[in-house]
Amino acid sequence: MPDRPYDSRVPYEQSRIHAAAIYCSDGRVGEHFDDFLQNGLGLPRYDRVALPGGPACLAGHAQTTLEQSSVVDELQFLVDVHHLKRVILIAHQGCAFYATRLHLQDRRLELVQKADLVRATAAVQAVTKIDRIDAYFARLVDNCVRFEAVEV
Repeated sequence: MPDRPYDSRVPYEQSRIHAAAIYCSDGRVGEHFDDFLQNGLGLPRYDRVALPGGPACLAGHAQTTLEQSSVVDELQFLVDVHHLKRVILIAHQGCAFYATRLHLQDRRLELVQKADLVRATAAVQAVTKIDRIDAYFARLVDNCVRFEAVEV
């Protein structure tokens, strides 16, 4: 714990961009998600909804009922208060949530993740009425994280 307060050197910007991203809370890829969203998609200061498995909680799995209810409530809040117009969903390769909580491994894991992105897109659209929902799959390629669009 620091002995004195810490002042961030990042200037505060009050304006909103009306976009949110839902992604996994895995700290190994957090900076990559920020880089992609801010620089790849041009979305500085996007609203964040990060939790284990990210969009998996919106795909209708029995194991994620509690998370789904919470995320739906959070999304509705962000739509109402921050006036969201766009939502980005990101799943990533090797997600421990899928391996541990949903007991999926290997090739089947990625297939289910991509199908979950499609189901999560439909769930977000049904709850928020937002038309602009994009989905991406992040994979490790030569020690870099590559973001690939998923057709929804």
